[in-house]
Amino acid sequence: MRSTLRTRRPHTRNRTARAAAAVVAGAMALTLTACGGDDNDDGGNEGGETENAASVQLPKLNGQKLEVAAVWTGPEQDNFTKVLDEFEKRTGAEVSYVPTGNNTSTFLGTKIQGGEPPSVAFLPQVGVLHQFAEKGWVKPVSTEVQGQLDKNFSKGWQDLGAYEGKQYGVYAKAANKSLIWYNTAAYDAAGITAEPKTWDEFVQTAQTLSDAGSPAVSVAGQDGWTLTDWFENIYLSQAGPEKYDQLAQHKIKWTDPSVKEALTTLAELWGKDELIAGGRAGALRTEFPKSVTNTFSGDTPAAMVFEADFVAANINADTKAKIGTDAKVFPFPAVGDESPVVSGGDVAVALKDDKGSQALLTFLASTDAAEIWAAQGGFISPNKEMDLKTYKDDVAQDIAKALLDAGDDFRFDMSDQAPAAFGGTQGQGEWKALQDFLKTPSDVEGAQRALETAAAKAYEG
Repeated sequence: MRSTLRTRRPHTRNRTARAAAAVVAGAMALTLTACGGDDNDDGGNEGGETENAASVQLPKLNGQKLEVAAVWTGPEQDNFTKVLDEFEKRTGAEVSYVPTGNNTSTFLGTKIQGGEPPSVAFLPQVGVLHQFAEKGWVKPVSTEVQGQLDKNFSKGWQDLGAYEGKQYGVYAKAANKSLIWYNTAAYDAAGITAEPKTWDEFVQTAQTLSDAGSPAVSVAGQDGWTLTDWFENIYLSQAGPEKYDQLAQHKIKWTDPSVKEALTTLAELWGKDELIAGGRAGALRTEFPKSVTNTFSGDTPAAMVFEADFVAANINADTKAKIGTDAKVFPFPAVGDESPVVSGGDVAVALKDDKGSQALLTFLASTDAAEIWAAQGGFISPNKEMDLKTYKDDVAQDIAKALLDAGDDFRFDMSDQAPAAFGGTQGQGEWKALQDFLKTPSDVEGAQRALETAAAKAYEG
């Protein structure tokens, strides 16, 4: 159901991986200082357009009410609200926000079928965009939106927001999902002086940390989407980009030997209870935000947590740790020849065919919106024209630059390419199968069978 991404040549991905790893690694030792964004534009003028200092013109929308739906809560929601505040200021519209919960497609489907869709929604799975387009639930972008896309986004990111030749979405928020964040105090206490570069070194580092008395890795097992990210990074690095594309398209089955190899590798960590904060049972009760606070706060913090650049938002909002000193980050370790580079993102789409919804998409596609959002932290944009200096810290700036330097040679999150029933729904499909595997990592073949059964049903449906 999710259309396939272009198959890219392996050597270009390897080049991208090396560039991204080098850029991220170069940022590790930096002590960061906040870089405030230039979000001081006054609102729209009497004609309803922004002042000359702004990069985008918006219509006057006084009296219009819009609702925006997205998965974000907590710090991520607060940061995004700053963008909506500026849109209200410039247009006169009134914008409300509603969180969708993890089952975004179910939440939105219910609202749409009930005749009360939000004006604009952010879809965390490209497959859901395709589903909604097939049903006629999303509206093609206006010429104003397309103008901003052509100006600010590469073809690869535009293609991700399109379906069957029509442009529907704006990938306003991206993610580098190949990062390990670590507590420097835990590393120091264990006498660790080098960041692991390979999977074997990573597992050995975890063992050293555990032996020294630190819970080694905080795993957010209650949120199945984080487990898919673990698998994807291992699979991309180990099996390679061509196999990755084939599995993402379900052109090979989850019972393929390459999947067995990846799960077996993952079990080298998940199968050692002492390496996981709270053990496997504890991990299955840990949500993503808690996995971050477990690592950077409390009396016995974990030493490492895996997830994307947006971990920074939780570190900044929910802990006293300072990024660059107390909290540092390194690329996901290489399982095969290269470290993996997996990208994700949230695509903004209009669910109502009106002027306000298109105006908001236009703003979200602009450099103005990207720079306001970037200044808050915990955010990466694929907008190639924005000023990188507006990122809150140097680590975010370097991670964003690595993503942009990749151009169109990136691999998008595999589960987000799958039908939502398989790759994007709490309690079923890939999320459930990998939670079961975390519970019993010795049952590799059982996990493969469960994954293939769920995938076959979802892709055929």
